[in-house]
Amino acid sequence: MFTSEIGVVEEWLSEFKTLPETSLPNYATNLKDKSSLVSSLYKVIQEPQSELLEPVCHQLFEFYRSGEEQLLRFTLQFLPELMWCYLAVSASRDVHSSGCIEALLLGVYNLEIVDKHGHSKVLSFTIPSLSKPSVYHEPSSIGSMALTESALSQHGLSKVVYSGPHPQREMLTAQNRFEVLTFLLLCYNAALTYMPSVSLQSLCQICSRICVCGYPRQHVRKYRGVSSRIPISSGFMVQMLTGVYFAIYNGEWDLAQKALDDIIYRAQLELYPEPLLVANAIKASLPHGAMKSSKEGTRCIQVEITPTSSRISRNAVTSMSIRGHRWKRHEQPESSCAAAAEAGVLVIPEISVTHVSGERTGNGEKGRALGDIDAQHMQGVQETATDPRSESRGLPELRRQKSVRKMMEDGMSTAGRVQF
Repeated sequence: MFTSEIGVVEEWLSEFKTLPETSLPNYATNLKDKSSLVSSLYKVIQEPQSELLEPVCHQLFEFYRSGEEQLLRFTLQFLPELMWCYLAVSASRDVHSSGCIEALLLGVYNLEIVDKHGHSKVLSFTIPSLSKPSVYHEPSSIGSMALTESALSQHGLSKVVYSGPHPQREMLTAQNRFEVLTFLLLCYNAALTYMPSVSLQSLCQICSRICVCGYPRQHVRKYRGVSSRIPISSGFMVQMLTGVYFAIYNGEWDLAQKALDDIIYRAQLELYPEPLLVANAIKASLPHGAMKSSKEGTRCIQVEITPTSSRISRNAVTSMSIRGHRWKRHEQPESSCAAAAEAGVLVIPEISVTHVSGERTGNGEKGRALGDIDAQHMQGVQETATDPRSESRGLPELRRQKSVRKMMEDGMSTAGRVQF
C-alpha cells in the first residue's frame, strides 16, 4: 500500500471515533461517495499481514451494529472479499492471520439471525404458483378456460419453505463454515440492488477463484496465490449464482460470464445437481450479445412482460356457438336439396352430422343398406305386435311400411340410372 492510501484509512478510523451520534446519518450518506476510501479498504483486506486489518474489521463491525442502514450496506459491500480472504487463509492453514476476519464474519452472522428483540429469525418463502400472474409468466397461456384457472389457483397455495432458526456460532469450524458463509451470502444478495459496481466485480472474481483453485483451469485463468483446492458446498454455489445472475444484467457482463462458466465447471466436477440446474437455466436464458447496461441508475433484471389478454379464450364452447353450429348444419342440406331438385336429380338426404351426401353406391353397399332397412322394418313389426293396443291396426301399418320400402327401392334405382 502507498502512504497516501494508509493515510486515508487512518483518517477514516479516527473520524468515526470522534463523531457525535446526531451527525451519524449525514456521515453515512456521504460515506458511499468516497471512492478512494473504498479502494484503500479493499487493499487492506487483501493483505492479511497488514497492521490496519484488525482496526478496519472492528470498525466495519461497529458500522454494522449501529443500526444505520447506509452504514450496514457499506459493510456488506466488502463481504465477498472478506469471504475470499478467509477461505484462502483457511486453505493455507494459516489460522492466526484470519482471526479478525473470522470475528467480523461471525459478528455479522450472529446479528442477522436474530431480530431487534433478540429472538431467532425464521425466514419464509412462498413458492410461486403457475396459476398466479407474475413478471415471468401470464397464467392465461397455461389454461384457456376460466374454470381450469380457478381450479389451479386453489391448488398448492400453502407451499412455504422455511429457513431457520439458525444457531449462534462462537467460532468457525470445518463443519459449520459453509453454513455460516451461505447465510452471509444470502444477506448480501438481499441487498444486491444497493451494491456498487466494485463490489459486484469483487463478487464475480472471488466466485471464479473459489471454483477453479487447485484445478487445471486455474492455469488457464492465470490465478496466482492459492494453489490448493477450496472445499465448497452446493448451497453456497447457488447463492453465488444469484449474485452472478444479477451482475450479468447490471454492467458486469464479461466478469459475470466468466464466473458463470467457472461455477458450471466446478459443479460438474463435484456432481452437484442444484448448481448445475440453476447455472444451466441461467446460461440458456442469456441473450446472444453482450448486455449494454448502464452502471448508473436503478438496477434490475430485465424481463419481457406478456401483454394482458382476456381470461376466457375466444375458442371456448358456449351456448351461442353450439346454436350457431346447429343452424349451419340445418341450412346446408336444404340449399343442396333445392339445387338438386331444380336440376332434376334425385338426392338422398344427409344421414350424419359430418355432412356426407348420398352418392351412387355399389351392389354390396346397396345390399347392406337394404338389409338395414329390413332390420328396422322387422323391429318395427315386432314392436307393433307386442303392443296389445295396436293389434287391430297392425296389418294396415305393415302394408304402409312395405309401400314405403318399395318407394325407397324405386328411388335408389332411379338415382342410379340418372347418374349413369
